[in-house]
Amino acid sequence: MKFHRVHVEVTNICGLACTFCPPKVKPVKTMPLFFFEYVLKELRPYTKSLAFHVMGDPLTLSNLVDYLELAEKYGFEVELTTSGYYLSKTPMEVLFHASVRQLNISLNSYNKNSLNLTFEEYMHAVFKACGDKLQSYPKPFINLRVWNLDEKSSEAEFNSLLFEKLEGFFGTQIDTDEIYRDKIKSLRLAPKILLNFDNYFEWPSLGSSHESDAPCHGLKSHIGILADGTVVPCCLDAEGVINLGNLHETALKNILDSSRAKAIVEGFAHAKAVEELCKKCSYKCRFNK
Repeated sequence: MKFHRVHVEVTNICGLACTFCPPKVKPVKTMPLFFFEYVLKELRPYTKSLAFHVMGDPLTLSNLVDYLELAEKYGFEVELTTSGYYLSKTPMEVLFHASVRQLNISLNSYNKNSLNLTFEEYMHAVFKACGDKLQSYPKPFINLRVWNLDEKSSEAEFNSLLFEKLEGFFGTQIDTDEIYRDKIKSLRLAPKILLNFDNYFEWPSLGSSHESDAPCHGLKSHIGILADGTVVPCCLDAEGVINLGNLHETALKNILDSSRAKAIVEGFAHAKAVEELCKKCSYKCRFNK
C-alpha cells in the first residue's frame, strides 16, 4: 500500500477561529519531536510526501525547522498549509526549507476571523513570501487558496478587494466574471505561484443530516495521523472519530492491515461508505462530479 501523501498533524494548534472550521473538541496537542521521528520511520515504506496539516497551523511552532530537518533526514518532501496569519513571524529560510515542496496559504481565512492586523498587513506578509520565493527559492510551489466561491456563502466583495491586490503585485489581470462563470480551478500568477479556487466545504460530522454512499480517496491516496498519534482514514477526520489505531501503541503496518481499515477500503472500492462518519461526509461527492 502506497499513499500519495500522509497528513501528519504536527500540531492541532491554529491560533484562529475561522467560521468555516468546526469547533475543536480534542485537547490542544503538539506532536513531540521524538515521536515525530518515530512516525517518519513508520511512514517510510508508504509515502515520500507529508502534509503538516489536519486542523492546526504548522507555522505556530517556534521549532518548525526541527520537524523539517527530520523530514529531510528521512527523505520526505513536505507540504505546509497555513492561514497566512503567522507568515510575518516565520523566517523565510524555515518557510522555504529544503524539504518544503509546497506552501498553501488559505487567503479566505482573513475575513473569517477577528484579527489584530489589517488586510494590508496580512497581504504584505503574503507578498513578501511570494517575492522571496521568486527571488531566492526556485524549488517550492506556492498555492494561494481562495476556497469561498459557492453562492451560498458568497464572498464576492472580499474577493474583489483581494484580486485587486493580487493584480497590483503580480502585474496580471484576474477575470472575476470568468472565475465565477466557468468555475476554473487555478490561475498562474508567476512561476510556481498559483491562485487556486474552490467552494467552501462542510467538515463531516456525526450530527450532519447528509447521508450518501460514494467512493472516496481516504485510505487510497492518503491517511491522516493526528498530533496524539491517532491514525485516521482521511484528512477531514480531525477529531479521530474513525480511530484505526494509535502509533503510540500499534505499528502502522498492523493498523493498515486491520479488519476495520480493510473494510473501509473494500467499501469505497464498491462506492459504499461503511463508516457512519463517511456516510455523513459530503466532501466525497466531489470526486464523482
